[in-house]
Amino acid sequence: MRRFIAALLSLVMVLGLVGCGAKKEAPANGNKKQEGAGEGKKIGFVVSTQTNPFFVTLKEGAEAKAKELGVELIVLDSQDDSAKATANMEDLITRGVDLIIVNPTDSDAIVPSVEAANEAKIPVITVDRVSNGGGVVAEVASDNFAGGKMAGEFIVEQLGGKGKVVELEGIPGANSAIERGQGFNEAIKGSDIEVVAKQTADYDRVKGLEVMENILQSQSEIDAVFAHNDEMALGALEAIKASGRENIKVVGFDATDDAVKAVEAGELAATIAQQPKLMGEKAVETAMDVLNGKEVVKSIPVELQLIVKK
Repeated sequence: MRRFIAALLSLVMVLGLVGCGAKKEAPANGNKKQEGAGEGKKIGFVVSTQTNPFFVTLKEGAEAKAKELGVELIVLDSQDDSAKATANMEDLITRGVDLIIVNPTDSDAIVPSVEAANEAKIPVITVDRVSNGGGVVAEVASDNFAGGKMAGEFIVEQLGGKGKVVELEGIPGANSAIERGQGFNEAIKGSDIEVVAKQTADYDRVKGLEVMENILQSQSEIDAVFAHNDEMALGALEAIKASGRENIKVVGFDATDDAVKAVEAGELAATIAQQPKLMGEKAVETAMDVLNGKEVVKSIPVELQLIVKK
């Protein structure tokens, strides 16, 4: 009898230990990584330049969102060089990142790199500028055409529908420059405004100053300037100040901190506000949706706004 009781107690203890073991396994199943968490994910981000404040803010927005989501973000600077952008894309493909976000220097030149990522089965998202070919799962950008049109309509209103205007263009081949120019020229079509000079200054402040200096020497009458970005607008503004010419209205695009300050000071007539920080955030959010198998829309717009002196 005693042997039977002892054996029964041993059996109960064994069953109890098995039960405890099963209970210890339960939390492991409950601690699975939440859907959308970035742990273990690796995203590459190719930025066209880091000398332009707009793209610095774009990068900072992406980095902040990546940190929030716990995803590794590898940022590479193309230094406004299409060859460097190609090398950066190749680097990320070689590293085997899970997804690439690219802010192209040139919308045509980036196409072979996008196609190479497609072959490597690496999803691609563009931000601010698009790729004119290859497979892209999403495009995060402002409506550049609408922004250019907004600037043109403002100038038409300010000049009373007639006058002589200079257009400073962005990097040749960049879709942002093409679309902003198209929107601007659409807005002034039908008015008595004449574009007396149109020249690229590569989205650069120093080049904007130099190009504007030359235009001021060759054009005796200028009523307004539309620059495809704020850096060129601020450069043009410096050239105009140095020339002693007055009453030339300068309109930029991007609403960088320096440009907004110039607007508030009454020096820059207006700037079109993009939201680069929000673009960067949306690009990373969209990247995580793609990596987690969620459906995303192809075109993801970010709102624009005309900034004038309050």
